[in-house]
Amino acid sequence: MYYTIGEAAKRMNLSTSALRYYDKEGLLPFVERTSGGIRMFQDEDFDWLEIIECLKKTGMPIKEIKEFVDWSMEGDSTIDQRLELIKEQQEVVRLQIEAIQENLKILNYKRWYYETAKQAGTCDVHKTMKPEDIPEEFREIALHNKKKNIVTLERPGKGNEREYL
Repeated sequence: MYYTIGEAAKRMNLSTSALRYYDKEGLLPFVERTSGGIRMFQDEDFDWLEIIECLKKTGMPIKEIKEFVDWSMEGDSTIDQRLELIKEQQEVVRLQIEAIQENLKILNYKRWYYETAKQAGTCDVHKTMKPEDIPEEFREIALHNKKKNIVTLERPGKGNEREYL
């Protein structure tokens, strides 16, 4: 079965301009065209589009995605290069996940911080809080912040209120 660029875009939840851009960048050499130059996508092309989108969403530059597609078009002689590229991108994603998990820990801590401050009616509650009163999962972050003596920020338009980070 054949699909127009509009149908392919809809099926992949992409814009037609994104597919045209991919084609212009050489990422779609597998897509057939009619004698009039109209792109005609086939069912098997969606597997390609999925891997292209996957690589793009992981932050791989278009140039490297093109290299992967080109190697794939060359056949089995490039399996080693493709495998290495995928391994490298897996490591990139692993590091991204690690960074996101660290950010989530900080957000969880800040949520606890502000919920505690809200209950007390002031952020100053944290100034006198003993380490054992801080939930264990947040203790390291809280103590690190206290050791660094985090600077206070004045929030414009809020008078002289200060918020402690």
